[in-house]
Amino acid sequence: MSFRALVTERDAGGNVSSAVAVLDDDRLPPGNVSVAVEWADVNYKDGLILTGAAGLVRTYPHIGGVDFSGSVIQSDDPRYVVGQKVVLTGWRVGESHWGGYAEKASIDADWLVPLAEGLSTRDAMVMGTAGLTAMLAIDRLEENGLEPGNGEVLLTGAGGGVGSVAIMLLAKLGYEVTAISGRPELAAALKTLGAKTILSRDEFSAAPDKPLESARWAAAIDSVGGAMLGKLLKQVKYHGAVASVGNAGGVSLETNVLPFILRGVDLLGIDSVMQPYARRVAAWARIAELFDFSAYDDFVREITLEDLPHAAKAILAGQVRGRLIVRL
Repeated sequence: MSFRALVTERDAGGNVSSAVAVLDDDRLPPGNVSVAVEWADVNYKDGLILTGAAGLVRTYPHIGGVDFSGSVIQSDDPRYVVGQKVVLTGWRVGESHWGGYAEKASIDADWLVPLAEGLSTRDAMVMGTAGLTAMLAIDRLEENGLEPGNGEVLLTGAGGGVGSVAIMLLAKLGYEVTAISGRPELAAALKTLGAKTILSRDEFSAAPDKPLESARWAAAIDSVGGAMLGKLLKQVKYHGAVASVGNAGGVSLETNVLPFILRGVDLLGIDSVMQPYARRVAAWARIAELFDFSAYDDFVREITLEDLPHAAKAILAGQVRGRLIVRL
């Protein structure tokens, strides 16, 4: 038996490239569950992996794809049976273990989650790590005290996967959403998702840079990091919080202690890679209840394995709107 996959190689000069190939089943890595992959997606980390930009992959040849969904075709674990629909995100799959850019995957059962009732395998990849991260961030902010009526919730990187999904989830929950995007052409579309106010990066950065700025945001979800995260921390209201989910704008953080000791602001780190099973199941169930996939369809584009090398470069360049999903 064989399967098609996007195989990523690194040559003697360190150059990384990818091409579709047919592999025998015995090339699959060890695992106690095998899945016929139906859908995968493209995240920022996938872009890094396919371009070799961050040195995340140590062993080549490699199959990327940090997320996938599909049907169980073989299982040595009693929790999963043949034909069952499952989704996988995180656990360094696609990075240190072969991932979802293939028609078949062999993985550890502990990394899987049964597909939530009401979701299709396509829906699961419209969400993927981005959607799961958005839901986990909202869950943490609410655990930290955020409630509708507290004030504006700010989203940075609103045109990307986490930001655009979070807009709809927050709006469905009754929050007043303000979105920051560096692409003014997305303003109307972001408002259709539920954003009440759209700010450009320049508008956000125009406020005087002080150790503590005017308090505006009840909470924020930041997928940018860098200077933007440092600035928005100075604008969060008393006892507000910022959920930090990404670093598209850099890994550094320049700030001071005043937001924390004078306003009691909390900075919450959101990790979707190693989240416990129970939290994953709860987040997926909440997504299935809240998210309107038909209303989000304009933010979804389907691609093939052959399209992935170009897509990887585009997502790193900030040229991807919403979500790219890969039909296997």
